[in-house]
Parts: sequence; structure tokens; C-alpha cells
Amino acid sequence: MMGYLLISAVFMVLGMVVQGRLKSRFAEYSKVPTSSGLSGKEVAEKMLRDNGIYDVKITSVDGVLSDHYNPVNKTVNLSLDVYNGRNVSAAAVAAHECGHAVQHATAYSMLMLRSRLVPVVQVTTSLSQWVIMAGLGIMGFGGGNQTVLLIGIILFAASTLFSVITLPVEFDASNRAMKWIENSGITTKEEYEKAANALKWAASTYIIAALAAVASLVYYITIYTSRSRD
Repeated sequence: MMGYLLISAVFMVLGMVVQGRLKSRFAEYSKVPTSSGLSGKEVAEKMLRDNGIYDVKITSVDGVLSDHYNPVNKTVNLSLDVYNGRNVSAAAVAAHECGHAVQHATAYSMLMLRSRLVPVVQVTTSLSQWVIMAGLGIMGFGGGNQTVLLIGIILFAASTLFSVITLPVEFDASNRAMKWIENSGITTKEEYEKAANALKWAASTYIIAALAAVASLVYYITIYTSRSRD
């Protein structure tokens, strides 16, 4: 388990660094008003209209950086600071979440795949670590059967696949957001660059999560294959 603990520690530190950088960037850009003066809610409304989407509701939710798009009930959920904010951070986040709504409306393949995996991942995420620990425990006590560990690895692989698939979904949403922001003219060139930078740091959190999942999966597979050869 030392290998897993080392992997966890490394990516935990990286995650904290990226998360800290993300929060500082959003705090900095939340002090930069957009030239258009639009609130996050108004940015979202405009982006949806410009993309011919009229069946998505925009709501406010509690929390910080709790913004998300829910494809089940077609809602763009913006944190209060983003919903009411008339600044670069609010515009970037609102447009990004609407990017997911555009993906949904156009049946973007990776978003559709991720949505289909959600019920599976809800089960595998909670079970995989317990099954893997049980499998390692059985082998640690001299058990020769590695089936339990293999089952745990398969469960964990589903969660890892979800993390990897999330990357193109998030990148595409940001690309759609920034392209729309540029074409809509709601920001100046300087404001546009700050919005792009904010979304870049947001995307970095997903990259760290995916790398951590892949590294852990490779570690477990290595243990399984090495024991199989013994």
C-alpha cells in the first residue's frame, strides 16, 4: 500500500496547489468588471439564446465554484457570486456551463457517453476501494486467489474511464464558451484573455483528477500482474 499512499500524497499536493491557484485567479478576476456590464445570469441567457436554446432554465445555487449543468432537468446552476456577478470570472463560468448545455442540445458524443456512465460510476466509486482493499488483504494473509482484487480493479477502471472522458467534455465546453465570448463582443481583448486563463486553471483540476485515477489504476494492475506471475 506504500505505493498507493505515495501516489495519493503526490496528487493531493498537486491538487491543492492547482485548487489554490484556481481560487486566487477567480478571486482576482472577480474584481475585473466586464465592459458589457452583463451579470452571469444575463451572460448565460444570451449565450443560450444565441445558440437557439430556449428550454434550459438558469438557477442560482449555494456554494463557491459549485456551478454545474444538469442534463436531467436541463438547468444551468450558477453559484450566487456567478449568478449576480458582473465581472470576468462570472462571465467565464456562466459561459462554460452554458457550453455544456450546448453540448447537450447538439448531442455531443462525449457528453452523451459520460451521462450514460453516471449510474455505473455512482456504484463503482463507492465499492471499488473497499473491494480492492479486501483483495489486497486476502493476498496479504497468504490467500492465493486474486479474483477479489481483479473485481476491484475492474470497478476502479470504470471510475477512471469516467475521469478520462470528463477531460474532452470540459475542454470542449470551455472552447465553446470562449469562442462565443469572442464572437459576442461582451468583453474586451484583455478581459477575454483573463476569462480564458480562469477556465484554463479550472480545467487543470480535472487533469489532476484524471492523472491521479490513471496512476492508481496502473499501480493496482501492476500489483495484480506481479502476483499472478508468482
